[in-house]
Amino acid sequence: MSVTIETTAASDPVRRTPWYRSLFLQLLVAIVAGILVGKLWPDFGADLKPLADGFIKLIKMVIAPIIFCTVVLGITHVGDMKAVGRIGVKALIYFEVITTFALLFGLLVGNLVKPGAGFHVDAQTLATGAEKIAKTTKNGELPHAVDFLLNIIPTSVISAFAENALLQVLFFAVLFGLALAKFGERSGTATGGVGKGSPPVILEAVDHIGKIFFTIIGWIMKLAPLGAFGAMAYIVGQYGLSALGSYGKLIACCYGAAMLFLLVLAVVVRVFAGVSLWKLVKYIKDELFLALGTASTEVVLPRIMIKLTEAGCSRATTGLVVPTGYSFNLDGATLYLSICVLFLAQALGVDLSLGEQITAVGVLMLTSKGMAGVPGSSFLALSATISAIGHGSIPVAAVALLLGADRLMDSMRVTVNLLGNCVATFVVAKWEGQLDSERMRKVLDGEEVPPLEDKDPMVAYAAAKD
Repeated sequence: MSVTIETTAASDPVRRTPWYRSLFLQLLVAIVAGILVGKLWPDFGADLKPLADGFIKLIKMVIAPIIFCTVVLGITHVGDMKAVGRIGVKALIYFEVITTFALLFGLLVGNLVKPGAGFHVDAQTLATGAEKIAKTTKNGELPHAVDFLLNIIPTSVISAFAENALLQVLFFAVLFGLALAKFGERSGTATGGVGKGSPPVILEAVDHIGKIFFTIIGWIMKLAPLGAFGAMAYIVGQYGLSALGSYGKLIACCYGAAMLFLLVLAVVVRVFAGVSLWKLVKYIKDELFLALGTASTEVVLPRIMIKLTEAGCSRATTGLVVPTGYSFNLDGATLYLSICVLFLAQALGVDLSLGEQITAVGVLMLTSKGMAGVPGSSFLALSATISAIGHGSIPVAAVALLLGADRLMDSMRVTVNLLGNCVATFVVAKWEGQLDSERMRKVLDGEEVPPLEDKDPMVAYAAAKD
């Protein structure tokens, strides 16, 4: 039985959707139409980029408050600072292990397949490469590790929301949720001052605000096919499909590595959480297609958080792991970057030693963490890696060789990134004992399930006080 979770609230019941109103079908038609328009009328297709940009901006407009409300409600339900800390630490440990494996796996595939062999690029012809990269990245740079960590702390609460800095919003939401839980404990025993009803009133307000924003998301999602159509028409119209021939071996190598890596994720999520990756893919197929069509995982962040919660992951785990994973768990991007390092070396006829490859992995472990939200971040990360290797035969300008193929890799990156974060949420939830395995099984099997028992924060609060 096919089911669709509406986005008006995380706790809405599962309901049937007529096939002609299926978001999956609408996105499929929109993506195919976008490819055809971009191929037949490339100039017109390239001009349709504002459709995609407008849709993505609409989604980003409400992401920050949704994360805030979800995390605050989740943490107040847990009500334990130690438990929240454990979730965060376990998530970061998982992220580091899996992204390091992705980097090493990419190097293994690149060494075996040798996607750059046969290019025979002359380094002297890359004189303008640095200018092209600077134009693509808008002369930006990735933050250093210390700067990246310090930037998680917002200058002010208002600036975090105004700048749509998700990690900063998450940081403040965690503090606010912990403080609210602590405040509730004190007010429950206080004889004067703040009344006992204050914490539930605040929780109820946050819950209602969250539902309002989810309602807005529901309206915006009706424009998803239009955004996917514009994005696909632009990509094909602007870059064409001719690059498929020139970079065929690199593209095949990256997509093949992605498929193998997904098999690894399938084993991980089955062993550590008891989840079937194939059933998970079917469950989030709408979100996968939307991410593929718009080449962005941010546009599906609110819906993914709803669906993971509906599938048995606790609000606290989902609220902490998913937004954090968007910066710390970019499995697809790290896999792509490690393959590209070897591609550039092989295209220039350079044989990187084991030590130089290990150096590349070390640099990418740092640079990949600050990639989210930075224009041309993959080129900046590769440029930093090439510089760190210090091999004179590989100029930094060589990164420009990837300009023609980079956009064609978006589908691979967003798919692996999105599935990687979903897997991480299930694994951490199971690890922390915050996964309802029976509900997860029923939801992924397409069975109808009752609304979440803790849909009203007042219920969880009252139960905790009793």
